[in-house]
Amino acid sequence: MKDRKLHVIKMSHQLFIEKGFLATSIQDILNYSGISKGTFYNYFSSKNELLMELFKSIYIKLEKERNDLLIGQSADDLDIFIQQIELQVATNRSNKLLTLFDEVVVLHDEDLKEFFHRGQLRMLRWYYQRFIDLFGEENKTYLLDCTIMFIGILHQNLKYHSFAFEGSDANLHSVVQYSVNRIVRVVEEAAESREQLFDYELIDQWMPDFRDQDPDFQKELHHAILSMKQQPLCDTPRYTELLEFIRDEMLHHPKPRRFLVESAMDTLRQNDRFPQEALDKLNLLIHSFFD
Repeated sequence: MKDRKLHVIKMSHQLFIEKGFLATSIQDILNYSGISKGTFYNYFSSKNELLMELFKSIYIKLEKERNDLLIGQSADDLDIFIQQIELQVATNRSNKLLTLFDEVVVLHDEDLKEFFHRGQLRMLRWYYQRFIDLFGEENKTYLLDCTIMFIGILHQNLKYHSFAFEGSDANLHSVVQYSVNRIVRVVEEAAESREQLFDYELIDQWMPDFRDQDPDFQKELHHAILSMKQQPLCDTPRYTELLEFIRDEMLHHPKPRRFLVESAMDTLRQNDRFPQEALDKLNLLIHSFFD
């Protein structure tokens, strides 16, 4: 993303926090960012689109940091999962995302409503995939139910913790730990009783046109990227950036550009310090996506 566009998003974010989204006008954004109206509309069709770009930029960064916590770690480690949740909660709070969401959710804007709806489903899918990592494929039948319950448990515990401690993050770890401990028991009970409320295949029906609707592909891509980033060569920022570009292009770009992904792969291949097996696995995933 262009530096100037990022600057406008950052300045607008500050205004939204200070004044509120509804009270901030496009003219306020122009004045605060030091740009012309023409430049604004070159980047965004509306203030609502700017808000969506703000949320996208924050969550792309969150996803990267969340995945980085798994580097060199076991995917079924509950402590790593807890760290990922704490990072997510801290990101939401530091960026005042829930406040912004509550302000705009009442707007009768179909694009915004669809954007946030898709965001919620994307988050649900991430939790569901992590639950499969944590509790095993053998419990897959019950894990969508458990995922939905966990999101509710966590949300309500955080909400009332915030009331009780006036928004303090002092005991955030204990809230997340407690919520995770509860869901572990719920998963055990669900597997034992074999009760099921939602068919786990519903998640694909809820997200029929998502590129990442195949959880196995997304999971394999993440693991392939993580494996590559664990190589000593990835101490070099250039190669880390190339791998992150491939991941973001494949999972976040509306229409992944094959020629850019293959160009990045060609650059990686030029250094023979990367294990050929790891390169081949990543390359196979890329071709399976486009072919």
